[in-house]
Amino acid sequence: MPHINRKLNQTDESIVSNMLPLCAAKRIFMRNFVFAISLFFTMITGFAAEVELKNNHPQKYLVQKGDTLWGISGKFLKSPWLWPNVWYANPQVKNPHLIYPGDSITLVYVDGKPQLRIARGRPHVKLSPSGRVVALNRPIPTIGLASIRPFLTKHQIVDKNTLAKAPYILRSAGEHLITGAGDQVYVRGHKSDKHSDFLIVRKGQVYSDPFTKEVLGYEAKYIGDSKMIRYGDPATHYLSNTNREVLIGDRLIKFIQTQYNDNFIPHAPKMDIKGHIIAVMEGVSQIGQHQVVVINKGKRDGMQAGHVLAIYQKGQTVKDTVNKKSKAVTLPDERAGLLMVFRTFDKLSYALIVKATTNMHVLDSVVNP
Repeated sequence: MPHINRKLNQTDESIVSNMLPLCAAKRIFMRNFVFAISLFFTMITGFAAEVELKNNHPQKYLVQKGDTLWGISGKFLKSPWLWPNVWYANPQVKNPHLIYPGDSITLVYVDGKPQLRIARGRPHVKLSPSGRVVALNRPIPTIGLASIRPFLTKHQIVDKNTLAKAPYILRSAGEHLITGAGDQVYVRGHKSDKHSDFLIVRKGQVYSDPFTKEVLGYEAKYIGDSKMIRYGDPATHYLSNTNREVLIGDRLIKFIQTQYNDNFIPHAPKMDIKGHIIAVMEGVSQIGQHQVVVINKGKRDGMQAGHVLAIYQKGQTVKDTVNKKSKAVTLPDERAGLLMVFRTFDKLSYALIVKATTNMHVLDSVVNP
C-alpha cells in the first residue's frame, strides 16, 4: 500500500507540475486578450471623429431653393464630411435623408452631443391636367449639379477594347463642310439593330497611374447624340445633338438611360486612401473650386460617391541660399483643399473640388480628410 500511495503522490505532483505552465499560459493569454480588447475599443474611439461646430453656426436653418447638402453641412460643422455623425434620421419622417426646400433643420443636443433634426415644410404641389396632385419640390442635391451633370451621364471612362470595337463614323451623308446637329452620317461596325440611341465619343487622354504606369482607363470625350434610323453596313444615323464638329473615326457607344443618385451623403472613407489627381477636365493647368478632376482610385479601392478627400499640394524643391553647402531641400506638402467623389469607375473616379484654399495641380496627393 505505501508503494501505491507513493505512486499516487508522484502522479498528483506530476499533474500539478504539468498544470502550472498551462495556468501561466492561460493567465498570459487572458492578459493579452484583455489588452487586445482595450486596444480595439481605443482604436474605435479614435476613429469616431469629434464633431466641432462652426463658429456662429445657426440654431435653426430654413432650407432654400439652390441649397446643397454640402453647403448646409458647412453652415453647422467645421468638417462638413462629418454630417453622418450628427444627422438624425427620424423614422417618423418619410425619406429622412432627403432634404427639400422649405424644410427646417434644427440643432439640438442629446447626451451633450450635437444632433441635427429635420422638420418637413409644406410641399409645393400642382394639379396635373388629369387632376392628379404632382409634387414640384425636388430634394436638394449633395453638390451643385451644374458642374457635374455632364460627367454623370455623357462623359465616359472606358477600357481600350470598348473603344476599339465600337462602331465608327464613316463619313457624312451629303455635302457638309462641318458635320453637326441635324445632319446624317454613315456608320460602320454595328452588330445588330437592337439598339438605336448612341453617344458619339472621341478618344481623349490615356489615364495612367503616375507611379506604377498601369493604364487605368481611356477618356471618351462626349461629342454628341445620335439615333440609328436605318440599319446596315453602313448604317445611317441622325445627329440629334452635338457640342462640336463630328469627325470621321469618332466612335459610338450605346446610350443607356441610367438614373444616377445625386443625393449621396458626404463622408470620409473608412479605409486609408493615398492617391493623386491625375487629370483635370477642361484642360487647364491649375485647379480651382468647382472644377472636375480625375483621381487614380476607383471601385476596386473602395471608393464611393460622397467620399471626401483632402488635397495636398506637392512641396517644392528649393535651394538653401543661406547654407551654400546644403543640398536642395524639399518643402512639406501643404493642404490645399477638399474634393468629393461623385462617380466611380473600376480604377478611377470623377471628383469635384468643393473647397480650394490655394491653386492645385495634377499629381497633388489626395488622402483621408
